[in-house]
Amino acid sequence: MYFGVDYYPEQWVFPYGGSAEHPEAQWVQDAQLMQTAGFNVVRIGEFSWGLCEKEDGKFNFDWLKRVMDILGEHGIQVVLGTPTAAPPIWLAKKHPEILPMDERGLIKHEGTRRAICLNSDAYWTYAKRLVENMAQALGAHPQLIAWQIDNSLGGNFTEAAFNEDTRRDWHGWLEAKYETIDRLNEQLGLRHWGQIVSAWNEVPMPMSAPTVHNPALVLDWNRFCSDTIVQFVGMQAEILRRVTPDRPITTNLRALRHRFDHFDLANELDFVSIESTAAIKAKPAEIACEIDMLRSLKKTDIKTPDGDTGFWVMEQKAGNVTWQEVNALVRPNVLRMFTYQLVSRGATAILFFRWRQPRFGSEKFHGAVLPHNLEGSRRVFNEVSQIGEELKILAPALKGTRVAAEACIIYTHDNDWTLQQPNPPNKFFSLREHIQLIYNALHDRNIQVDFARPSEDLSRYKIVFVPSLHVLSGGDADRLKLYVQNGGTLIGTFNTGHVDEHNIVPDTGMPHNLTDLFGLEVQEFDTLPPGEENHLTFKGAFPTSHLHPAKLWCDLIEPKGCQVLATYSKDFYAGKAAITMNTFGLGKAVYVGTQSHQHFYHDLIAWLRNMTGLHPLLKVPENVEVSLRERDGARVYFLLNHQSSPIRIQFYKPMHDFLTGNNIIGNYDLQPHGVLVLDEHPDAMKAAG
Repeated sequence: MYFGVDYYPEQWVFPYGGSAEHPEAQWVQDAQLMQTAGFNVVRIGEFSWGLCEKEDGKFNFDWLKRVMDILGEHGIQVVLGTPTAAPPIWLAKKHPEILPMDERGLIKHEGTRRAICLNSDAYWTYAKRLVENMAQALGAHPQLIAWQIDNSLGGNFTEAAFNEDTRRDWHGWLEAKYETIDRLNEQLGLRHWGQIVSAWNEVPMPMSAPTVHNPALVLDWNRFCSDTIVQFVGMQAEILRRVTPDRPITTNLRALRHRFDHFDLANELDFVSIESTAAIKAKPAEIACEIDMLRSLKKTDIKTPDGDTGFWVMEQKAGNVTWQEVNALVRPNVLRMFTYQLVSRGATAILFFRWRQPRFGSEKFHGAVLPHNLEGSRRVFNEVSQIGEELKILAPALKGTRVAAEACIIYTHDNDWTLQQPNPPNKFFSLREHIQLIYNALHDRNIQVDFARPSEDLSRYKIVFVPSLHVLSGGDADRLKLYVQNGGTLIGTFNTGHVDEHNIVPDTGMPHNLTDLFGLEVQEFDTLPPGEENHLTFKGAFPTSHLHPAKLWCDLIEPKGCQVLATYSKDFYAGKAAITMNTFGLGKAVYVGTQSHQHFYHDLIAWLRNMTGLHPLLKVPENVEVSLRERDGARVYFLLNHQSSPIRIQFYKPMHDFLTGNNIIGNYDLQPHGVLVLDEHPDAMKAAG
């Protein structure tokens, strides 16, 4: 298993490290300390363009080769980042057209990372040349095990630029999609406010304007910007695969933070790498949700450096960050616990960000494995070293294991982008928060979850949730119906099927193309401000533990063959259906026409578990998170205590504790922020007996 750190050797040369006689001497000391920590891989190079090409066309990768040689002498492999995220200042001065223009027509200037327009021909030309030269110079180095393309794509709000090169590509993208101007006008509904066009070059980019742009045009703009990012990654991947065909390719991703289609981008990669935000999120279920989202981006055709099938964590924050209002320290053992959360959910490599706090720049006080002063605190270093020793023990048992989820949540970027547009029916509704309510209920019952697009094979899941899939194509609707027809259980929620893929409302009833699946039609919907609620009255088929409110959104449902499970209790639609269930083929489709509080979703999952045979992984107290990785009958359980106090767990059968080698039965006190890694492999069970 790979275990390592993100390293910036360019920041540790004389006068910031080393000496006048030996300006790179710090690199050797760093490699020795990394070896002591148990690291066997580092990521380097992702912001080094200005150092590798100080002048136009004059490349020097020798210093990176020296770093890789030193790391190799200490048994450490390398992931090399292509440094296209931070073009040198000379390039911006020579070709100012690479600098991104914002929606107001203002230029974002050079002197930092991501000062680029991804549609700039000049930028693409120089980026291609850089990647080609780097691959030729370093691609055969024996320490190189993988490439990371760019860094934090779309970061710093650079998913879109409004330059003239962008305008040209935008018009070409539209022409390729719609073929004729008449079709464009029709499918985007441009006759609204009389904004039809008669030539491709008349189509506006959605720049700052007196009021909102056509929502269908804005959705296509989001798709175009996403395709641009994906094509940029594809361009680099093509070069790297041609020059170094045996070195897998990845890039680092964060869940739902940057506005491009992460599923599409993952198709260009050999394996997915993620950034962990554990240091800046308080709730374990929110962190777990993001991990599961990112793990789900690539489920097949995975090619990692060691042949395993999981994802990598390219940046696990080793401490505090620098961009919050208050950047508090990460408490002792919390880093270890969150690292195990990543491993438990499928990670096959962990790299900490970063090796050492730099002495200069905008990240001087970002948390790191080591502080500025090497004689200073070793608290984080020691905790990380402990993790490394433990992962060496676990690695053989984890090799080839995977997370096999039985529940799935449908998510598409098209839908999310549309729901974030201006003038929604209720601006207080958040798709992310709605998904989190459902996810929390599954997470709290230790039911493992995948995320998927409707176009994927859903037959592997016992249950599929479709939360507020506002944008729904006919093809995706057919795939959801096929899943239920073949015996699946699907739970749809309000605000589903309101528009087709062109952002046009159907005239055949809502939810679009799914009225037969759910056996109902949504005739109207009411939206409620925060603090105002309706209430739900349940029929006997749905047991409840609390009184459940209807919040933010209330679909007014006309049943057409479905069973009514709950109704609204007040207002002019008192008695109208709010939650229903319909038999469709061999399966069942449940429709939840409102949003409620967290207790409702716990009750919903309890009811669905009985209906679908969905079982929690282990019986444990609340606040203990359980995950499972498995392979060929071998099962490895991870138990995490996210509390600041011990939790007593009762084991009714013997379990083998990987980290201590002991067998456990009866009462066990899981310490604050503690971790247990257990198995019930048949051989282990015999040994325990």
